[in-house]
Amino acid sequence: MPFLTPDAPPVDPAELLARPRQERIRFLATFWTEYGFGTPKMVHTIYIVKLLVLHIGGGIALATLTSGVGGPLDVGQWWDQPVIYQKLVLWTLFLELFGIGGTWGPLAAHFKPMTGGIAYWARPDTIRLPPWPGKVPFTAGDNRSVLDVLLYLATLASFLVAAVAGSSTTIDGLGGVEMVDPRLMAVSAALLVLCGLRDKILFLAARGEQYLPILLISSLAGSVLTFVDFVVAAKLVIVIVWVGAAISKMNAHFENVVPPMVSNAPFAPRLVKRAHYRSLPDDLRPSRFAWFMAHVLGTTAELVVPLVLLLSTSWTITLLAVGSMVLFHLFITQTFPLAVPLEWNILFAYITVFLFAGHFAGDGYGVGDFSQPWMLPVFVAALVFFPVLGNLRPDLVSFLPSMRQYAGNWASATWAFAPGAEAKLNQLRKPAKNQIDQLVEGMGYPADVAEMTLQMTLGWRSMHSQGRGLFSVMQDYLGEEYETYSLREAEFCCNSVIGWNFGDGHLHDDQLIEAIQRRIGFAPGEFVVVWVESQPIHKKTQAYFVMDAALGIVERGTWLVSDCVKEQPWLPNGPIPTTVTWRHPQHRRVLGVTA
Repeated sequence: MPFLTPDAPPVDPAELLARPRQERIRFLATFWTEYGFGTPKMVHTIYIVKLLVLHIGGGIALATLTSGVGGPLDVGQWWDQPVIYQKLVLWTLFLELFGIGGTWGPLAAHFKPMTGGIAYWARPDTIRLPPWPGKVPFTAGDNRSVLDVLLYLATLASFLVAAVAGSSTTIDGLGGVEMVDPRLMAVSAALLVLCGLRDKILFLAARGEQYLPILLISSLAGSVLTFVDFVVAAKLVIVIVWVGAAISKMNAHFENVVPPMVSNAPFAPRLVKRAHYRSLPDDLRPSRFAWFMAHVLGTTAELVVPLVLLLSTSWTITLLAVGSMVLFHLFITQTFPLAVPLEWNILFAYITVFLFAGHFAGDGYGVGDFSQPWMLPVFVAALVFFPVLGNLRPDLVSFLPSMRQYAGNWASATWAFAPGAEAKLNQLRKPAKNQIDQLVEGMGYPADVAEMTLQMTLGWRSMHSQGRGLFSVMQDYLGEEYETYSLREAEFCCNSVIGWNFGDGHLHDDQLIEAIQRRIGFAPGEFVVVWVESQPIHKKTQAYFVMDAALGIVERGTWLVSDCVKEQPWLPNGPIPTTVTWRHPQHRRVLGVTA
């Protein structure tokens, strides 16, 4: 692949766009198998530089230069120090909530400008999405106020203050161990929770489900928790993240995730990419090799190795397990997954080394060394509450607190616009235009090239199980007009509307569509959404709805996951079967006819 130019599908864009939609999806999905998005390596280089200079270099410099544990190059003096661990978490929190961590740049559909985040969340009158507006007092509404902006900025500032001003603090009761002032960690935790209650976008963007427990146990260090307790609690946090993710990947979706993810890895040989599919170009379903990568090197390793780390008192076994999890996170990093969670993976690789090699269980940092055994089950129960609830009732919990990150079992959606209707989204108060306009006006793409680029994401979505269901329902609903609408990947559209997304359909469900409709007022039929919830762990189906922005939800139903995973991305046998459980009594649209 040339360094400065993308790998483009070998077809005239105008000719491709004239083909029937499912034929286009087949062509683009087949192209994806070997080239991914076709992104030039220059873009990946930008991400690598950002990771090395801003996250790793900046984080180490900030953490070490504001602590009495040696300089940035004195790795042997600071790598196992708890204050460094805390400050790197705080620095990562800051980058994520600022908007220059995950879901940044062109790989996350931020083409120009590349940063969403603060450009949206420090701007009054942009859209916010409270998680429980009818239940939590003072959180109703979807308009970002000046107070929301100030709360957001205060939360950002609290992370930096805790990382810098809160350094070099010797915690009473910890035997002289240097840690960040617990009071400042408590302030950061409280502000993050308040931000999240006003706007779930901010809590999820900060990866609060990962880092809030660390802030909380840090705020209890020296008072409720001894240093050993703190380390053991921190171990439990990361182990539950790993194990929760592993359990959530024990499904029929995950093996469909690995092939397109590896195909998008810029440095993976084409031979390895092709090996993940049964028989290119005719059968794009996962191969046995993909199954092995997903469920042996992926799921099994992510389940077994963390438990070994938590329980092992053998130094050799612990080191091997530490190396395995570091390689696990480095592998994910080099694939550049579309949400681009590079900082998170690098931080977790470091945390693995810090916690399990730096504080070996055999040296008195095992779960049996917790000073107050009665607290251990309470702490574990608190950590697993949302993962358990989210897997049983995914409609109640985002897939991130459910610990289903990159498990393939996502709430997802496809947006469909009648001719000319998509441009109305630019009426929203937001710093970035729609992606099609970013590519044409900001990047100088010809209109047909820009359209083909965005339709690459439809090919990508079709390679995942829920994509086949979404396109099936959309075909059934739009009927003869299926070819005339512009289809968009909702995750990408969501980025331009609210400034962030991590593959979480709960950020672009009916709550967001209603907020958009209140501001724009689409006419009936102009903006149609097919949305699907994650699969509950104990069911074989996924529940979907069809929503017309002007009319509300007009249809609900389910499909069998098994029907999705056995079909090809382009649905050669037609739409998969669905069971309609409800239709709006005054609105039914079949084969393009409204009755």
